[in-house]
Amino acid sequence: MPTDPRDAPITSVTNPRVKALVALRGRRRARQEQGVTLVEGYEELDLALTAGVAPTELYLCPELSAGDPRDVAVRAEQAGAQVHRLGRLAFEKAAYREGPDGWLAVVPDIETALADLPEDPNPLVVVCGSVEKPGNLGSILRTADAAGVTAVISVDPVTDWGNPNVVRASKGAVFSVPVASCDTAAFLAWARERGLTVVATTPDTDEYVAGLDLSGPTAVLVGSEKHGLSGELLAAADIRAKLPMFGRVDSLNVAVTAAVVTYECVRQRMATGA
Repeated sequence: MPTDPRDAPITSVTNPRVKALVALRGRRRARQEQGVTLVEGYEELDLALTAGVAPTELYLCPELSAGDPRDVAVRAEQAGAQVHRLGRLAFEKAAYREGPDGWLAVVPDIETALADLPEDPNPLVVVCGSVEKPGNLGSILRTADAAGVTAVISVDPVTDWGNPNVVRASKGAVFSVPVASCDTAAFLAWARERGLTVVATTPDTDEYVAGLDLSGPTAVLVGSEKHGLSGELLAAADIRAKLPMFGRVDSLNVAVTAAVVTYECVRQRMATGA
């Protein structure tokens, strides 16, 4: 390990460092005030480092970590992280997942300003309108990473991108896909400025997704789990589109909807060479 093995680990669950980690885990305001979030798990941290993230602190629990992962610890320290060891009880107090693997890092804020999102000659953006559940946001990010999406934007956000459960559910994809948050007015102005066709997914339309031309610059809008898209976003959309539904359920999980529509966009782009 990069730290001196003679250094005693932090074992007290009331240690100030442990209490600070617990605050970051549980309070959005604490994350926003400090401009940081947590990433837990060896694989997630490995992906974050590969994506160029520079942790400020790394907490290890040798009792819980498997194998010989010294390379990631060295990379984190080389990126500027202070490395600390935690005893098992202290680590489990700070960790946010069940069955932790002994890796927990404090990293800078994940979000990118809307104006600083990457330029793309043919952008494909997924927009989450007030999506609440961290697991859904994380799943959408995994789809976005796999599909090569330009960015994912949370409009009128309920859950922040730095929520540790978003990081966990994304399997680290939150570090590989540019993310931003804004209100509805800011998103619509940005979309118009970049020439995006705004496609609102909703069951209240006769237009099917597969019948549309989605090969050009596109923003795919998906709404909250309970209420769907807001009236303002629906009214401002260029197109309203739905998926074929043959059962009794009138809508799919928001992450599933985002995945199906995103890959329809990808299919069309591959077919046309766009």
